[in-house]
Parts: sequence; structure tokens; C-alpha cells
Amino acid sequence: MAEFLSLLFSNVFLLLISFIICLFLFDFLKSRKNGSQFPPGPKGIPFLGNILQVDYKNPTETLRKLKKEFGDVYSLQYFWKKMVVLNGFDVMKEALINRSEDIADRPRFPIYEKIGYVGDAKGIVLERYGSSWKEQRRFTLSTLRDFGMGKKSLEERVTEEAQCLCSAFKSQKDQFDPHFLINNAVANVICSIAFGDRFDYNDAKFQRLLHLFNEALKAESGLLAQIINEIPVLVKIPWIIDHVMKPEYKIIEFLKEIVSEHKKTWNPNDIRDFIDAYLVEMEKVKDDSSSSMNEENLLMTTYDLFGAGTETTSTTLRWALLYMILYPDVQSKVQEEIDQVIGRERTPTMGDVLQMPYTYAVIHEVQRCGDIIPMALPHMAYRDIEIKGYIIPKGTTVITNLSSVLKDQRVWEKPFQFYPKHFLDENGKFVKQEAFMPFSAGRRSCLGERLARMELFLFFTTLLQQLTFEIPNDQPRPREDPSYALTLSPHPYNIRVVPRE
Repeated sequence: MAEFLSLLFSNVFLLLISFIICLFLFDFLKSRKNGSQFPPGPKGIPFLGNILQVDYKNPTETLRKLKKEFGDVYSLQYFWKKMVVLNGFDVMKEALINRSEDIADRPRFPIYEKIGYVGDAKGIVLERYGSSWKEQRRFTLSTLRDFGMGKKSLEERVTEEAQCLCSAFKSQKDQFDPHFLINNAVANVICSIAFGDRFDYNDAKFQRLLHLFNEALKAESGLLAQIINEIPVLVKIPWIIDHVMKPEYKIIEFLKEIVSEHKKTWNPNDIRDFIDAYLVEMEKVKDDSSSSMNEENLLMTTYDLFGAGTETTSTTLRWALLYMILYPDVQSKVQEEIDQVIGRERTPTMGDVLQMPYTYAVIHEVQRCGDIIPMALPHMAYRDIEIKGYIIPKGTTVITNLSSVLKDQRVWEKPFQFYPKHFLDENGKFVKQEAFMPFSAGRRSCLGERLARMELFLFFTTLLQQLTFEIPNDQPRPREDPSYALTLSPHPYNIRVVPRE
């Protein structure tokens, strides 16, 4: 018996050693496969690569330090998957604008497959570059235009919601955290487009949905989510994937209920919203087997529309109010311009933009300095591409470090400070900056950019027309550094509002 156990142990030990040697060999061959023209990068740990070298509480700082060491184009390795990080305005312009299609693809995201982003049902944001993505994006942009994107009807919806937000702020008796009131208002704009109606700010179900989105962002930005994406077999272990995706399950159920209600009350002659328009399109192409217009994509595209149309704009507005209480002289100048151009009685309109260069510059600087989506979503090389002398093979994941563009020291005078003069010339006129890329650029740029620009201007000017924002007397100066959860958002802070009678 002892001899048998000794032999068994020896065999198991030899198998284990052989397995480890094979892993090292595979790791070595995998790294050599990329060739000498592949971008350089930090040396990783065998098997794990660089995944433990990234600070997931502040990944932009990790990328910034690596840029200093390896330049504007460098590589990282997560387990056996190589990825390339692009940095700086010159590189990003070449990749996102001049070679837009070459990096227009998307890598696989196993964690999202658990909630329905699988096969040909990946909506717009996560869909691979191809005919399905083009069909979904084309339909969504067309439908948003039909519902008033850039037209007065949508402008009126935003204006009305801005007035509701002002009223909600005025009703606060003391200091308060503006986070979820802003979320309510911005989400209601996209709800009116996607679902055909807005929600009351006190609606418990709506409040729960917004909190779930907040929880989902935090869970999906952590190390565990990254590990699952790199080791897809972990998706099959319920307690692991459920720990990350539990908020998403509830969000999807909420959207399924809304789609189900629409199907029951749908009238093709009375298009109320985006979901109704999608159902009409599904009916038109029901006999076309090549079309991606199906019920699964309806759910996923609606989810993309709601998620993308809420988080980034509401976070930008939270940054805007934070900068106004931190820089009261800027707030005063904005209010002075509002009083001169709009006055205290008339409602702001998009027609006022061209006459308000300082206010417009402040909004742009909020976006630049707030740096809401520092790394965007990962791209993937659609074909082999050469950037700055380096070869990025087809299928390689590409990280577009937008933060390195918005804070590029070669472009901006004071890249790490809130400085509205970045967007003003010596005569005080607004100046467009080519390196201003908060919505990314190229084929994967944010499809809701025009709507977001409208919301930011109308919400911001309406709020500052009616209210002055202050740091509460008993509160310390709020933090100006960001909190990371896929987006960069302000740390929680309280404000006090004073009506401008």
C-alpha cells in the first residue's frame, strides 16, 4: 500500500510539473507570437500577466504612469490575452479618426452574455463591428432624430425636465446631496424617448432602478469582473457571476416588463416612443432572415439607450455643480452672462448657445476636467493596423485612453486644473479644440452626443439662472479628485441652494 501511494504521489507530482512547464512554454510562445513590432509593455507575472499591476480603484493613474515609461503606444497582458493601450491626442487622432474602421470592432465580454448579450442580440454598444451593428446603429440614430433629437420637440422635453429639477432643488429645506435628483431628471429625458413617459421623482420603482444602475457600475469595474472576462469558464459558476451581475439581472427584468406592456398596447398607427418604433421595424422585416431587428435586440438596444443616456450626462452635471461651488467666481461669471443674454424670466433655449461663449466654455471644461469616461469601452482591431511604427494584429483588444487626450500636457495649458479659458480666445470668444474627445470619436463615438450636448446646456443654464449653489456652512471643502466605477464621478458632496429672486 505504501509503495502504491508513493508511486501515485510521484506520478501526480510529475504531471503537475509537466503541466506547469507546458503553461510556461505556452506563455512564452504566446508572447513571442506578437513579433518584434508589437508595442512594448511592462513585464508581467507568468499566467497572470499584468492584471495585478493595475490599480482598479484608479486605473487611469496606472495607465498614466505606464505611458511615462513606455510611450504613447504600449501593451498590457491579462492572463494570455495581449491588449494595446493608445495614449495622447496625436495617436488617438490617427486611430479613432484617420483609421476609424480598423479598430471599430469589440472584444468579447462574457459577463454580459449572462444577461442576454449573446449571439446576434448584442444591441449597439457591445455588438461586434458588422452588418448587425450597422443596422442597429442606423435605426437608433434615425429614430432618435424622428423623436426630435436636434428638434424643438425634444428641446421642450429637456427644458420641462430642467424646470422640474429646479423645483426639486428649491424644495430641499437644508443642505442635500444632489446625486439622485440629477439622476432622476436626466433619466427622465431618455425615459420619455425610450418608454414614452417620465417618472415622478418619488416613484419607488424608478428610484430602485437608478440605485441598481449605480450598484452595477461599481460591481462591473472591479478586479473580479475583469478576471471573469478573461477566464470565461467562470461564468458557469453561479455564485461568482451572480456576485457581479446581480444588479443587472434586476435591471433587465424591469426592462422586460416595460417591453411586455408595450407589446400589449402597441398600435402601429400611434408610435409613442422608441420601443413602439422598434416593434414597427420588426414587423416590416419579419420575413427577412438576415435582419437583426428582433425582440432580443430590442431589449438590449433599449438597455444601451437607457444606460448610456443616463449615467454620463448626470455624472457630468454633478461635476458641473461641484465646480460651481468650488469656483464661485466662475459661477458668478456664468450667471452674469445668463442675465445679459437670457434674463431672469425667459426660459433658456439652444438658440442662446452662440451668444454665451463663457457658459459654453465652462460646460466644455467641466467635460474635459471631469473626464467622465476615461478609457471608453475596449475596441478590437478589425484588421491588422500600424500605429506609430507598431503593428497591432487583427483581433487585439485596444484600450483608447481618452483621459490621456483630455489631460494631454502637449495640448492643454493647465491639463490638471479646472480652467475654462482652455476654450476661449484672447477676445473671449468660444474656441473649438480638436483634442476635446469626451464622447470618443470615429465609428464608435457616442450615438447620443447631440442629445447630451443639449441636456448639458439646458440643464446647466436653467439651474444657474434660478439658483446659486454654495458649500454648506458646516461642511469642509468637497474633494475634487474622482471616484472610479467605469466612469469617473465626484465623491459624494452636499450643496446648499439659494434662489435667485
